[in-house]
Formats: sequence, C-alpha cells, structure tokens
Amino acid sequence: MSFSSLAPHPAPDPRIDGAAPRPRGTYQVRTFGCQMNVHDSERLTGMLEDSGYVAAPAEADARRGEVDVIVFNTCAVRENAAKKLYGTLGSLRPGKDANPGMQIAVGGCLAQKDRDTIVERAPWVDVVFGTHNLGSLPVLLDRSRHNAEAQAEILESLEVFPSTLPTRRESAYAAWVSISVGCNNTCTFCIVPSLRGKEKDRRPGDVLAEVRDVVDSGAIEVTLLGQNVNSYGVEFGDRGAFAKLLRACGEIDGLERVRFTSPHPAMFTDDVIDAMAETPNVMPQLHMPLQSGSDDVLRRMKRSYRSRKFLGILDRVRERIPEAAITTDIIVGFPGETEDDFQRTLEVVEASRFASAFTFQYSIRPGTPAATMEGQLPKEIVQERFERLTALQDRITHEENLALEGRPVEILVAEGEGTRDARTDRLSGRARDHRLVHFSLPEGITGTERPRPGDLVTATVTYAAPHYLIADSALEPAGRPGSERYSVRRTRSGDAWEAGAPGGDAGSSCGTGGAAPSGPITLGMPGLRPR
Repeated sequence: MSFSSLAPHPAPDPRIDGAAPRPRGTYQVRTFGCQMNVHDSERLTGMLEDSGYVAAPAEADARRGEVDVIVFNTCAVRENAAKKLYGTLGSLRPGKDANPGMQIAVGGCLAQKDRDTIVERAPWVDVVFGTHNLGSLPVLLDRSRHNAEAQAEILESLEVFPSTLPTRRESAYAAWVSISVGCNNTCTFCIVPSLRGKEKDRRPGDVLAEVRDVVDSGAIEVTLLGQNVNSYGVEFGDRGAFAKLLRACGEIDGLERVRFTSPHPAMFTDDVIDAMAETPNVMPQLHMPLQSGSDDVLRRMKRSYRSRKFLGILDRVRERIPEAAITTDIIVGFPGETEDDFQRTLEVVEASRFASAFTFQYSIRPGTPAATMEGQLPKEIVQERFERLTALQDRITHEENLALEGRPVEILVAEGEGTRDARTDRLSGRARDHRLVHFSLPEGITGTERPRPGDLVTATVTYAAPHYLIADSALEPAGRPGSERYSVRRTRSGDAWEAGAPGGDAGSSCGTGGAAPSGPITLGMPGLRPR
C-alpha cells in the first residue's frame, strides 16, 4: 500500500484524437451520508464517465464480480455508517475472488478519518481517497491497476474546489450547487470540521454561473449546499453575501425553485429571512438544526445559541413566511443529558411545530470532544427518550399535514419518490414546502398527456397521512367549488427528461449502484463543457 501527499493528479484521457472515450469498464457509486456526500457522488460519477467508464447495468451484482469499479463515498458522522461500510466491504470479498480485476475504492469522510485502517480491515480494497482530493480517483484507479497494490491519497487541505470537476447530475430537473465546503464551528459532537477542513467559500460569480449552467441544461430547481450556508461570505469579507446570493438567484430566468441547506441558528440573520420572503423562487422551506432544547446541553455541545434565540428565529420566519415548513435535526442522549434537559427538548419541539425532524441517538465518534465527556448515557435510557421524542414529532407532523387537507399544492413531479406508485397508480413529487405528495391522474389520461418528471402539477390535498400527503382531486367530479382539481404545466425539465436525459430505469441514481443517473454531465465552473 502506498500513501501520497501529492496534489490531485489529472486522469489520463481515454479518448483517441478527440473521438469518444474508449469504454474502460463498468462502475457503480454508492453513497453513505448527507446531501454533501450525494453531491460529491455526482462528481465522482462525472469523473468516471469522463474517463471512459460506463454505468453498470441495474441488475449487475458486485458481490458476484459483475462490476469493474465500485466506489463508496462514505460518512463518518454516525456510527452506523461505518458499520454499514465495513459490512458491505466484507460482502464484496467473494466478488473480488470471482473477478480479480474488479476494483474497489473508498472515499469521503470515513476514508479521510480512517485512512490506512480501511485497507487493514479490508485488504481487497484498491483505492482510498479523502474529502479534499475527489479528483484523484481516476488516476489512483489506474495506478493501483498498474502497480498491483492498494493506493491511498489523503490530502490535509482542499487543493481544488470540487465544483471544478465534471459532474453527472442525478436529476434532469433538480441540481445541487455547492457554495462552500468545510466548517469553522467547533460543535463537540461533530467530526466534520476535522475531515472537511475550514470553510472555503466560492466567489458569488462562480456560484451564480454554475446555477445558470444547470438551469440552461434543464434544471428548474437548485439547492445551495454548505455545511453552514449562512456563514457564506465571511472568508471574502461580506457577511451579507448569502442573502444577496438568494436574491441574485431570483433574477435567473428559468429557475423556479431555490432551496438551501443547512444554516446555523447562531448566525441566521434577518436579512436572510427578508430575502426568502421577498424572492418568489426561494421556497417556503427551512431546515434549522436544533440539536437540543436544553440550554445546558447546547452549551456543552458548543452550539452558540440558546432555545429562546432559536424559537425567536422561527417566529420571525413564520411572521414573514406564514406557509413555511420548518424541519430540524435533534440529538437525544448527549453526554450528561438529564431528564430535565430532555423535557426542555420536548417543550421546544412542541412549541416549534416542525414539519418533520431528523432525530438521532447520540453515539460516540472517536476524535470528537464529546467522546471523552463524562456522563455517557446507557443505551436503554437513550432509546426510551428517543421513542418519546419521535412519538411527539410524529403527532406534530401529522397535525401539521392535516391542516393542509383541502388546499391546492404545486408538485414538482419526481422519479423514484414513491416506492408504491406502481401499485397505487399514483405519481409522486415534492410540494413547494418540500412535503412529499402522492397524486392521482385523471381517469383515461393518455401516455402523451401524462406529466413527466420535471413537470409541475397542481392538485388539491385530499388526505393527510403522518409522513406524506395524498392529492387525489383529479378523480373527483369536475367543477367542485373552491377546488383545484388537476392541472399540469409542462416544463423545460420535463422536455429534457423526455429527450433522453434519463440514464435508465426510473429511480436509478449514482448512489444506488443502478443505471446511470438522469441528469447530464456538467462542469461545476460554467462556461466549460466536457470534451
């Protein structure tokens, strides 16, 4: 096994005299973790295809050696992600025996953290690369094949901003656009800053150029990504840069939906709320991580806000954007959390009326300050509190959904959202507030009249389930007073999907190891095109 601290190397170009790339084998990319990882996987997929690899057929099984290159883009935030990775690597040993030429690569946060441990635990892994050198993957695969030994390259700081790399978008109609990477916070439970480094901001012009580029290629929805989006601009001296960026997105022709994730409550300012309220294409949705409702726990977490400030932000958002759906993250069982601390969390959750919450049981992550804190709680206490919290949030989510019955919603039609759509004869998509909606089509609709992924459908909510909405108004008699029965607006995104952008079966993506993702290959720095 060799280790390198060199900057990312350019991948060899498999093209001959400018012709199309020679097929170099099949690939799968599997993703563990957050939206940032999903977006990074789009870049890994883009680089593999730009280097001449093709997506493996959906039925290809790497456990039988039926894939030539399989890449894992990993997460280190949750303990289960690590267990899942090592379990999956173990299951691939027979595939490696059946096809010795198959290459296995591991990248992302866990690779940055564990480094040589990965190859020690799974010697059949060929390549290990970190969060700072995604662009090294193609050449590391070539070097491993040539040298017949594992290659690991872990850089300690970002050498090339990932958005300069080729990207194979998962969707023809929605795109991720990174505005920053890394994080300057020091939350005691989080290992991300040590793995992704200090925050590095892209210049606003580069971000907006990429947004225009993905819109030109068919997307009508863009999600701006960063570990802490509302600190964007601090690096180049403009603390109001994020609000300005949102307003600038509102001026881009053809961009119909703008989302962002994730902000930090301590730095969330009123100029961002104003920009959200006053920019029509910024969606009425906000993900605002709470983590705990106890001020004592927040202090030990080094979360530089308190519950009163958090609730004040939600009040101001709802004053300006009454229809906003607010979601959150919550950790249960942080070291030293008492029953009284947990009760404070329940009280804040009740007052916040979140549309949904991502709830986590605290688990020790080696390398974080919280891992060595006193007061680590027994599993049974954490589990019991977790169940009480999820029961409370499930009730609130259902109540908030019930309030939408009888209201019209605009749905961006998606592929792969509804796992039971084939059985229910419904399609699925996301409302403006990002709630999942399953909707029926009018009876007798023909194939050419069916809405396509990327089209926009308006229908009325007829039933609110605990975690999704049903809009079957298309099946109701026409002319019902006050009801938006059913309408569809065909979009450029739907045109792009229909024109052949989809790479395979509905729902396939680079993160699942199925056929190629739906979207086109683009380069993050617009104005360039893959050769």
